[in-house]
Amino acid sequence: MNTPPGWRLVKGDLYRKGGVFVVLLVITIVHYGASVREMFWHEIFQRAYYLPIIAAALWYGLRGGLLSASLAAILYIPHIVMAWHEQPSYQFNQYSEVVLFFIFGGLTGALSDQQRRQREKLQQTAQQLSEANADLQKSFESLRRAERLSALGRLSAGLAHEIRNPLSAISGALNIIARPGLEIAQRDQFIADIKKEILQLNSLLTHFLEFARPHPPQLSPADVGKLLDEICGLVSEIGGAHKVKVICIPVIENCIVQLDASQIKQVILNLIINGGEAMPEGGTVELGATAGAENIVIYVKDQGVGIPEQELQQIFDPFYTTKPEGTGLGLSIGHQIMEQHGGRIEVKPNSGRGMTFALVFPRTVPLLPEIPTGEPR
Repeated sequence: MNTPPGWRLVKGDLYRKGGVFVVLLVITIVHYGASVREMFWHEIFQRAYYLPIIAAALWYGLRGGLLSASLAAILYIPHIVMAWHEQPSYQFNQYSEVVLFFIFGGLTGALSDQQRRQREKLQQTAQQLSEANADLQKSFESLRRAERLSALGRLSAGLAHEIRNPLSAISGALNIIARPGLEIAQRDQFIADIKKEILQLNSLLTHFLEFARPHPPQLSPADVGKLLDEICGLVSEIGGAHKVKVICIPVIENCIVQLDASQIKQVILNLIINGGEAMPEGGTVELGATAGAENIVIYVKDQGVGIPEQELQQIFDPFYTTKPEGTGLGLSIGHQIMEQHGGRIEVKPNSGRGMTFALVFPRTVPLLPEIPTGEPR
């Protein structure tokens, strides 16, 4: 049968008290049995009383120290009276030793009580801090819950708004098609418009699902230079179609990052396309990377119309867009992907025209201190 914890504490307390009494009793018996001519042993035995006195003071504080000193005095004083009555000077010395019993027991017990109070105060403070931390965590959870509900409300409102326009266009086109006597060419045009709106709805819902249910990244070491080379090959045709020239800056060979290549390609391609669409009259988009002491940065720099400063805080919000046919989810998805990679997206206006978007990754492999410059390719 298991012993209750409370009983184990009581049992241990009894053992300590009994141990102090037994040790004092054993010292007394041995001391009484020693001959008065064996001064050396008497000196040893009277000093031995300090051990149980100090132990009791450490365990039970001031009261334990004084009680054990009192018990030692009760046991030791008869020996002084009986054994040293013929030597008054030595007898006085022994009484002084008894006084020291109380001094040592009292001081040690007082210090033990002070330490105990400090420990209890620290424990109480730790308990209060733990409770405060628990309350703070509850507050954080409440704030996060409120934030999630608020975000869900904004997402729902944005999605409803984005879906309403294509549905209105589809409804209007169907009403016109239903009119009798409508020419075939007009019917075909409205059918094409319906198909276009359906494709837009499908694209919107696809992007929304990507945002709402992001796939966790499959991280693996990737060479940033090779990754950007692949992207440059993909965007060469896109750039030509939009009168946009994509400039790729050479990257150091051993620039290695833990990332999901397909997801990061998606983010970079979206930034390049956004940069191209921000330059309706044409221009250049620069793609490159830099390495710092702690981070590796992939940047996309355009010469577009830029983003007003008051809107910079909103560009990563779901459904926020400045493009007439944009879904407003591209940057939100990119922001989410970078967070899953342990990084972030930074954006700042250029000194001249346009914006620079930077994908900041934590560096996982040591790089050379400098990146050699080279001509754009």
